[in-house]
Amino acid sequence: MRSTDGGCSISRCTSGRCVRTGWSRERTLAGEEQAQATVEAALLVPVFLTVLLLALQPICVLYTRAVMEASASAACRLMVTSGEPDAEGYRAFVLRRLSAVPDLSIFHAGGKLAWDIELSCASGGAGEVAVAIEGAIEPLPVLGAFVPLVGEVNGAGDMAVRTEVRYAGAPAWLEGSYGTWTAVWD
Repeated sequence: MRSTDGGCSISRCTSGRCVRTGWSRERTLAGEEQAQATVEAALLVPVFLTVLLLALQPICVLYTRAVMEASASAACRLMVTSGEPDAEGYRAFVLRRLSAVPDLSIFHAGGKLAWDIELSCASGGAGEVAVAIEGAIEPLPVLGAFVPLVGEVNGAGDMAVRTEVRYAGAPAWLEGSYGTWTAVWD
């Protein structure tokens, strides 16, 4: 395609430039590169967001499990070292620790009091103590179809998350009680 403007002949196929019209091949190529970047972004942004979404759910589950395990472990230590059993006090202690989990359904579904906490302790602190915590996590929409493949699902379609920690109050080889151990210093 050729055009004539005041004696200046311009062909879009050549790399020339006409002073009167201001058209240049370099300006057209820069515009084509910007248009190419738009097409690439339109293809890559959904892929990037899908990968981010797939990585977000496991991070939330791992955080929730870590807080659950730390809470159960701290409650076991408390049950072993305290003198008298206090189930409501232990439960309040565990719920206080579990408040570190954000009140969002991708971390924990059901609210702050929806945790299922099981406590078992031997009298006197000499036996084994155990704390089991169970909760539910609502899967993200994309991952909801794959939850039955990964773990247990409850009636609402949420993924069940459970942790259990057991401590021995005293090793099997240790004889006597706390009173007999401290009687040495009396």
